[in-house]
Amino acid sequence: MRVITFTGKGGVGKTSISAATAVRLSEMGLKTLIMSTDPAHSLSDSFEQKLSSEPSHIMENLWAIEVNAYDDLKKNWHAVQAYYSKLLTVQGIPPIMADEMTVLPGMEELFSLMRVKRYKEMGKYDALILDTAPTGETLRLLSLPEAMNWGVKLARTVEKFVLKPVARPLSKMSDKLAHVVPSEEVMQSIDVLFEELDGVKEILTDAQTASVRLVMNPEKMVIKETMRALTYLNLYGFKVDMVAVNKLLAEDEDSGYLEKWKKIQQRYLEEIEEAFTPLPIKKIKMYDDEVVGIKALERLARDVYGDENPAAMMYDETPIQFIRH
Repeated sequence: MRVITFTGKGGVGKTSISAATAVRLSEMGLKTLIMSTDPAHSLSDSFEQKLSSEPSHIMENLWAIEVNAYDDLKKNWHAVQAYYSKLLTVQGIPPIMADEMTVLPGMEELFSLMRVKRYKEMGKYDALILDTAPTGETLRLLSLPEAMNWGVKLARTVEKFVLKPVARPLSKMSDKLAHVVPSEEVMQSIDVLFEELDGVKEILTDAQTASVRLVMNPEKMVIKETMRALTYLNLYGFKVDMVAVNKLLAEDEDSGYLEKWKKIQQRYLEEIEEAFTPLPIKKIKMYDDEVVGIKALERLARDVYGDENPAAMMYDETPIQFIRH
């Protein structure tokens, strides 16, 4: 299954380009699923169709999802959350507050990503398009499984040498200790959870089938953020194979106000080409209407990809390498 992740600063048009890519792939005969993990969903607006947390049929070979992050959180974190909530409640913290304190920032979206593994294992789809949250949140999301790896190793060590041989037998003789010692179910849930996350990371960093595409506008802050994103993505092993520069004014634009903006954009475009070469840079014009509906998305796909196959690896090398001296 080909996996393409689109990310970029909020408002640059990544949802439109994600949706356009999905439409093109489906028209080429690939069974395509596009999934939005952004809490501020706008995929349904792009397709002009109400979406749910399960695949909705859009057109031939195309399905779309707007993930309900809280449902995924409840499904995957329930046993662990119940344990920690109980632990906090015993310390005098109100139950509602205890429930909220057991959810770490970004966990909702993290559990949504676990669907990637499920859909790959189903074997139903040829391509999965991920429309993600703005860059900063996405970077945190994609790097979290690796960053939390040490916690899993620690939990396994504690389970093996402390909980199983000592703490659990003692907890059967003490109610106070029973509240503190996690059950085997809790520890197994943590184990399964991180095995799943490892599986997701493996899929998203598979250089043969997965890549990330960066979407930006020709603006200073957006360029700087996208440059940082490229560095971090390479650092965590994610393959970036394309950059899309969106909302470019037409070259023949000569009205006073917009002509000034055109010159600013051209200056930044040179900076983008210098910073992101050798990655392919797709230049997309600003339209005189909204990119909403299948016809508009087909037009956008033509402008982005021309006659190219969006499922192909647009660039097959590592644009940034890290060498330790």
